[in-house]
Amino acid sequence: MYSPSLPRPLVTLFACASGFSVANVYYAQPLLGALADDFGIARAAVGGVVTATQAGSVLALLLLVPLGDLLPRRRLMLWQMLALVVALLAAASAANVVWLMSAMLAVGLLGTAMTQGLIAYAAAAADASERGSVVGAAQGGVVSGLLLARVVAGSVADLAGWRAVYGGSAMAMLVMAVLLWRLLPVLPVQQAALSYPRLLASMLTLLRNDRVLQVRGVIALLMFAAFNILWSALVLPLSAAPYHYSHTAIGAFGLVGLAGTLAATRAGHWADQGHSRRTSAVALVLLLLSWLPLSAAFTPGAGTVTTVLMLVLGILMLDLGVQALHVTNQSLIFRAGNEAHSRLVGCYMLFYAVGSGTGAWAATAAFDIAGWHGVCALGVGASLAALGFWAVAGTNNSRAVAGR
Repeated sequence: MYSPSLPRPLVTLFACASGFSVANVYYAQPLLGALADDFGIARAAVGGVVTATQAGSVLALLLLVPLGDLLPRRRLMLWQMLALVVALLAAASAANVVWLMSAMLAVGLLGTAMTQGLIAYAAAAADASERGSVVGAAQGGVVSGLLLARVVAGSVADLAGWRAVYGGSAMAMLVMAVLLWRLLPVLPVQQAALSYPRLLASMLTLLRNDRVLQVRGVIALLMFAAFNILWSALVLPLSAAPYHYSHTAIGAFGLVGLAGTLAATRAGHWADQGHSRRTSAVALVLLLLSWLPLSAAFTPGAGTVTTVLMLVLGILMLDLGVQALHVTNQSLIFRAGNEAHSRLVGCYMLFYAVGSGTGAWAATAAFDIAGWHGVCALGVGASLAALGFWAVAGTNNSRAVAGR
């Protein structure tokens, strides 16, 4: 049964399960070339595979994640995990483009539902005094899974083909399903007494009435726009002259972001200690300052060593800021009652999805118009907007922003 103090192995399980689940949403990115060759998809159109997984992610936030407030969470997690195994096997055995796209939509849908459902589960299972730390640990798993997914997928595909990536992940998720069923705590039944349509409609009520969700959601939108401005545009200068880096080399820069797992864990602890406002301020300033070394990376005359060092420093600063702020945001919105945790995380991650998509689109447009420094100017603008919004919202309603 549920205990107010979660054992460390269980917290680790939440982190690992979250990481394995989210990785499925991102495996396709380094495999697009192989998928284009196997299915005869034009290179200009193969990005639709990633679009399908992202569309599934948005549908999960709207339709599946809120179910955690309506159905017993432990049983829901098991059935979603088993459905994810089926979707992964379908992707591994895809025989045509329609089959592939349908499977990718299902992988995005169920991978996202599992990831966000596990975070909400962890928040509900944790005592209020440790909720930030537990959510931070789970979010650390998400960061690791997201960043390592591209590296693992590329390596496995090189050894055994792209189908082995999804077949192997299906087996791993099946093992994870057994562990979750045996070890997840049975939570007290606190589900909302609502029909499914009313449950979905209540998300609009939360967005309209929950001041903390509104403020933290807008901050998330702006900071993830800044995050994706960097990662969507970085491949463009690195793959061109004079660098001509391979996709593997470019992807290796993402491993610098693993330091974000440390930020995620510590930020959750600081939120438990009542330092969420201070953590937010430091994280937002770090996010803004990260664009200084990023901008200097591609200045005329900068050597390769200088470029790499400046990129590593800028990526490290940006990722630490984003992950610390992300966990602080979640810790604050989860201070509402357990009966709304799944809907809250679904609403919050919709802001993330809008910010990520907008940042990715704007970054490539900025690079086309003004090159790398145009990208950095756009990133500074988004980061400055996040800092300014937080400062103004804090002045108007410090309790909503700081959670105090």
